[in-house]
Amino acid sequence: MAPVARVALERGLPVSGSDIKRTVPLDELERDGALVTIGQRPENLDGVDTVVVSTGLRADNVEVLAAKERGLRVIHRATALGSLMVGRTSVLVAGTHGKTTTTSMLAVALAELGLDPSYIIGGEIGATGVSGHAGKGEVFVAEADESDGTFTHYEPDIAVITNVELDHPDYFESVDAVYEAFKGFVDKIKPGGTLVACVDDAGARISIEHARAKGIKVLTYGVAENADVRITDVTLASGSSKARLAGDTELDLNMTGRHNVENAAAAVTVLSAFVERASAAKALAHFTGARRRMELIGEAGGVRVYDDYMHHPTEIAATLAAYRELAGDGRLIVAFQPQRYSRARAFLREYGAPLGAADLVAVLEVYPGSGEDPIPGVTGSVIAQDVPLPAEQVVFEPETANVPALLAGWARPGDLVVTGGAGNITTVGPKLLDLLRARAENRG
Repeated sequence: MAPVARVALERGLPVSGSDIKRTVPLDELERDGALVTIGQRPENLDGVDTVVVSTGLRADNVEVLAAKERGLRVIHRATALGSLMVGRTSVLVAGTHGKTTTTSMLAVALAELGLDPSYIIGGEIGATGVSGHAGKGEVFVAEADESDGTFTHYEPDIAVITNVELDHPDYFESVDAVYEAFKGFVDKIKPGGTLVACVDDAGARISIEHARAKGIKVLTYGVAENADVRITDVTLASGSSKARLAGDTELDLNMTGRHNVENAAAAVTVLSAFVERASAAKALAHFTGARRRMELIGEAGGVRVYDDYMHHPTEIAATLAAYRELAGDGRLIVAFQPQRYSRARAFLREYGAPLGAADLVAVLEVYPGSGEDPIPGVTGSVIAQDVPLPAEQVVFEPETANVPALLAGWARPGDLVVTGGAGNITTVGPKLLDLLRARAENRG
């Protein structure tokens, strides 16, 4: 909700909102002119004509009920976002993995190219900490989240599909239902618009075939020989990646990982609609990452600590492969927190194998999603048992508060520690750094 409010504010619209607790995004919105209230109550709606809600909000929320009683217009976040995009060339980035990074890459590159884009991202751009901006340029880039099916509310000029897998079993009954939802997203592309998609991904290929059958222009990227923008000559190093795109364009990124090269290829394919491909690739050299996507949060006592949003088995495998490159000769230590009981149930026996890429693993208890109750047998202990490492190298630690000390006990100079997941594991990294600093000072 914060980036939508941010763009509305920058457009000069009066914005108010409430939440149950104060957060940094709320403080920033209040500083920039939003009327912020902590605690939700009917009187917060005084003077309001439109109420914007997210899927995560309960139907019995006191403000939603009051809005309906007053006859106010109540719309979904996706509808509000769609209205903000009217009159702009809209680029909507969808996919199970990589959409936040790809959207952020596009926003940064467009800004570097002097095109001053508007953008709304599901995460924050690492260098700026910003997730939304109302630019004066022609292009509006936004992340299209499939988790609740509302990405079919948009009518993109350019639609991007990075990959398609089942990731939200609380909403989708099967992977076939996910495929159908993405077909619906493709169906909303404006006449004369374009689908940009990864030809390497089996799920994305279903959308590609659907688009072509409907006569929609398709541009593909990937390592496959039939890709329109083919990725070749990939070289990965600690903190950087190089590749060649379409045979004639050099890509030089300030981040590692094959998955990030793929995200960059998607961005270059989109950007080539506005600038020369070489200029697009050069602009991406200014991108240093999105928040919680391979984000270095600090180093202490010779130990680097990263925080990452990785929460799906496929995502974990790709991300840990990149961290292994970063770790070099040091050990890779991972603390993983599964999130949402519904997701954990669907992938319970699939998490362990990719976590085995680390040298030491701590598995936390499942962090519940909004409105979810625990599911018997769905627990982090099952995941820990499935990690293919010697028993002494894997620990199930159900108390998040105990994890920083556990990791500090493991870590030694040269190691790389990753805290991964979509729950409150974000609190672990800073506390771990404090412990590592204290240990280094005591030794000094």
